Amino acid sequence: MTGPPKPCVLVDADVLFAGAASPSQHGASLVILRMAEITLIEALASEQVITEAERNLADKLPSALPAFRLLVSRCLRIVPDPSPADLAAHVGLADPKDLPILVAARRAGCQWLVTFNVRHYQPGVPDVQVVRPGEFLLRVRDLLIDLATIAANGSAMPE
Repeated sequence: MTGPPKPCVLVDADVLFAGAASPSQHGASLVILRMAEITLIEALASEQVITEAERNLADKLPSALPAFRLLVSRCLRIVPDPSPADLAAHVGLADPKDLPILVAARRAGCQWLVTFNVRHYQPGVPDVQVVRPGEFLLRVRDLLIDLATIAANGSAMPE
Protein backbone atom coordinates (compact mmCIF):
# COMPACT_ATOMS: atom_id res chain seq x y z
CA MET A 1 0.00 0.00 0.00
CA THR A 2 1.41 3.35 -1.03
CA GLY A 3 0.33 6.55 0.64
CA PRO A 4 -0.02 9.98 -0.84
CA PRO A 5 3.12 11.53 -2.27
CA LYS A 6 5.34 13.47 0.12
CA PRO A 7 5.54 17.23 -0.25
CA CYS A 8 8.39 18.02 -2.62
CA VAL A 9 10.67 20.96 -1.78
CA LEU A 10 13.64 22.23 -3.74
CA VAL A 11 16.07 24.03 -1.44
CA ASP A 12 18.18 26.91 -2.72
CA ALA A 13 21.90 27.25 -2.02
CA ASP A 14 21.34 29.85 0.70
CA VAL A 15 19.10 27.47 2.64
CA LEU A 16 21.62 24.66 2.29
CA PHE A 17 24.40 27.02 3.41
CA ALA A 18 22.36 28.13 6.43
CA GLY A 19 21.51 24.55 7.36
CA ALA A 20 25.14 23.43 7.19
CA ALA A 21 26.40 26.50 9.06
CA SER A 22 23.64 26.57 11.67
CA PRO A 23 24.93 26.96 15.22
CA SER A 24 21.58 25.64 16.46
CA GLN A 25 19.52 22.55 15.73
CA HIS A 26 16.43 24.78 15.64
CA GLY A 27 17.13 27.03 12.64
CA ALA A 28 14.42 26.80 9.99
CA SER A 29 16.83 25.77 7.22
CA LEU A 30 18.25 22.88 9.23
CA VAL A 31 14.79 21.82 10.42
CA ILE A 32 13.63 21.54 6.79
CA LEU A 33 16.64 19.40 5.94
CA ARG A 34 16.01 17.21 9.00
CA MET A 35 12.37 16.80 7.92
CA ALA A 36 13.73 15.35 4.68
CA GLU A 37 16.18 13.15 6.56
CA ILE A 38 13.33 11.53 8.50
CA THR A 39 11.29 11.28 5.27
CA LEU A 40 8.47 13.70 6.15
CA ILE A 41 9.19 15.61 2.95
CA GLU A 42 11.23 15.01 -0.16
CA ALA A 43 13.97 17.64 -0.42
CA LEU A 44 15.78 18.20 -3.67
CA ALA A 45 18.63 20.39 -4.85
CA SER A 46 19.88 20.99 -8.36
CA GLU A 47 23.49 20.45 -9.33
CA GLN A 48 23.85 24.27 -9.50
CA VAL A 49 22.58 24.61 -5.92
CA ILE A 50 25.07 22.03 -4.62
CA THR A 51 27.98 23.67 -6.46
CA GLU A 52 27.05 27.16 -5.29
CA ALA A 53 26.53 26.17 -1.64
CA GLU A 54 29.78 24.18 -1.53
CA ARG A 55 31.75 27.02 -3.15
CA ASN A 56 30.32 29.60 -0.73
CA LEU A 57 31.01 27.42 2.30
CA ALA A 58 34.58 26.74 1.13
CA ASP A 59 35.15 30.50 0.77
CA LYS A 60 33.37 31.71 3.90
CA LEU A 61 33.10 28.86 6.39
CA PRO A 62 35.22 25.85 5.42
CA SER A 63 34.72 24.27 8.84
CA ALA A 64 31.06 23.67 7.86
CA LEU A 65 31.93 21.58 4.78
CA PRO A 66 31.75 18.22 6.60
CA ALA A 67 28.25 19.07 7.90
CA PHE A 68 27.27 20.20 4.40
CA ARG A 69 28.43 16.94 2.82
CA LEU A 70 26.61 14.91 5.45
CA LEU A 71 23.38 16.86 4.91
CA VAL A 72 23.62 16.43 1.14
CA SER A 73 24.16 12.68 1.44
CA ARG A 74 21.42 12.11 4.03
CA CYS A 75 18.74 14.66 3.20
CA LEU A 76 18.74 15.57 -0.50
CA ARG A 77 18.09 14.09 -3.88
CA ILE A 78 20.16 15.91 -6.47
CA VAL A 79 18.44 16.68 -9.77
CA PRO A 80 20.16 17.72 -12.99
CA ASP A 81 20.31 21.32 -14.10
CA PRO A 82 17.84 22.18 -16.87
CA SER A 83 18.97 22.33 -20.47
CA PRO A 84 19.25 25.63 -22.37
CA ALA A 85 16.05 24.72 -24.23
CA ASP A 86 14.20 24.27 -20.92
CA LEU A 87 15.49 27.64 -19.75
CA ALA A 88 14.48 29.41 -22.97
CA ALA A 89 10.83 28.56 -22.35
CA HIS A 90 10.99 30.29 -18.94
CA VAL A 91 13.00 33.46 -19.67
CA GLY A 92 11.79 36.42 -17.60
CA LEU A 93 10.20 34.36 -14.82
CA ALA A 94 13.16 34.76 -12.44
CA ASP A 95 16.50 36.50 -12.14
CA PRO A 96 18.66 35.01 -14.94
CA LYS A 97 21.19 33.58 -12.46
CA ASP A 98 18.41 31.85 -10.50
CA LEU A 99 16.20 30.79 -13.42
CA PRO A 100 17.84 27.32 -13.66
CA ILE A 101 16.87 26.66 -10.04
CA LEU A 102 13.23 27.64 -10.60
CA VAL A 103 13.07 25.50 -13.74
CA ALA A 104 14.69 22.56 -11.93
CA ALA A 105 12.02 22.81 -9.21
CA ARG A 106 9.26 22.87 -11.81
CA ARG A 107 10.70 19.98 -13.82
CA ALA A 108 11.07 17.88 -10.66
CA GLY A 109 7.43 18.50 -9.71
CA CYS A 110 8.26 20.41 -6.52
CA GLN A 111 5.40 22.36 -5.00
CA TRP A 112 7.81 24.63 -3.12
CA LEU A 113 11.13 26.31 -3.67
CA VAL A 114 12.59 27.36 -0.32
CA THR A 115 14.98 30.32 -0.40
CA PHE A 116 15.90 33.47 1.48
CA ASN A 117 15.94 35.34 -1.87
CA VAL A 118 12.25 35.23 -2.76
CA ARG A 119 12.51 38.36 -4.90
CA HIS A 120 14.96 36.61 -7.25
CA TYR A 121 12.18 34.25 -8.32
CA GLN A 122 9.57 36.78 -9.41
CA PRO A 123 7.20 36.66 -11.19
CA GLY A 124 7.73 32.90 -10.90
CA VAL A 125 5.47 30.10 -12.06
CA PRO A 126 2.04 29.26 -10.61
CA ASP A 127 2.82 25.62 -9.78
CA VAL A 128 5.91 26.39 -7.62
CA GLN A 129 5.43 28.44 -4.45
CA VAL A 130 8.58 30.36 -3.54
CA VAL A 131 8.84 30.80 0.24
CA ARG A 132 11.39 31.54 2.95
CA PRO A 133 12.32 28.68 5.30
CA GLY A 134 10.38 30.09 8.25
CA GLU A 135 7.26 30.59 6.13
CA PHE A 136 7.46 27.01 4.88
CA LEU A 137 7.61 25.73 8.46
CA LEU A 138 4.62 27.88 9.43
CA ARG A 139 2.64 26.32 6.59
CA VAL A 140 3.63 22.83 7.73
CA ARG A 141 2.58 23.71 11.28
CA ASP A 142 -0.80 24.98 10.05
CA LEU A 143 -1.36 21.75 8.12
CA LEU A 144 -0.52 19.70 11.21
CA ILE A 145 -2.98 21.76 13.27
CA ASP A 146 -5.66 21.11 10.64
CA LEU A 147 -4.88 17.39 10.75
CA ALA A 148 -5.11 17.35 14.55
CA THR A 149 -8.42 19.20 14.41
CA ILE A 150 -9.84 16.67 11.97
CA ALA A 151 -8.69 13.80 14.18
CA ALA A 152 -10.08 15.43 17.33
CA ASN A 153 -13.48 15.95 15.70
CA GLY A 154 -13.64 12.32 14.65
CA SER A 155 -13.84 13.21 10.98
CA ALA A 156 -12.67 10.68 8.49
CA MET A 157 -9.02 10.95 7.68
CA PRO A 158 -8.15 11.14 4.00
CA GLU A 159 -6.57 7.94 2.69
